[in-house]
Amino acid sequence: MTGGAATAAPAALGRRGGAAQAALLCAGLGAALALRLGVAGRAGPASAPAGAVFGGALLLLAVCGGWRPGRVSPRAALAGVGGGLALLVVPFALRLAPGAHPLLGSPGGALPLWLGVVSLVAVAEEVLLRGALMGGLLRGGARPELAVLVAAVAFAALHVPLYGWAAAPLDLAAGVWLSGLRLATGGAAAPALAHTVADLATWWLR
Repeated sequence: MTGGAATAAPAALGRRGGAAQAALLCAGLGAALALRLGVAGRAGPASAPAGAVFGGALLLLAVCGGWRPGRVSPRAALAGVGGGLALLVVPFALRLAPGAHPLLGSPGGALPLWLGVVSLVAVAEEVLLRGALMGGLLRGGARPELAVLVAAVAFAALHVPLYGWAAAPLDLAAGVWLSGLRLATGGAAAPALAHTVADLATWWLR
């Protein structure tokens, strides 16, 4: 066997392994979403128990998929905060449009529970999609562009049953942005922080 063939064989195995892991993680993501919808019932995305169950399921999937927490560098933290603020440009502009409701809302007594569940779900989605899923694809030899696309499409598809097809283009764009943060910083910390910042800010932008 030539040296080139010997090198190509492990690479092919790695690509197949990465694709198989990605397929399993996406299947698990679908199962976790079905569980969330079942627990939520008519409450939909507003159900805190369903959100907590969903977040826990995604974290378990990510750990099973090989993700492990690491140290959050100052660079990743800065990129995460900046990336989250960038995600707010469109919703902020919409709230300033003529006829929109006032910008600031009232959190009320539900704020502490809402903060916890929203933060859990945002971090769990990023740990699974940008941590375990993208990490597995990249380790398997997938091109970065493919890893970005797969994670972004999964992110958009995840939200369709919750918010409808109208939100899919914006979710796809946000998924590409978050995946880009993952590539730029080398880990899931920056997209997790950006996602959390953006989701928490929507309390005052809705």
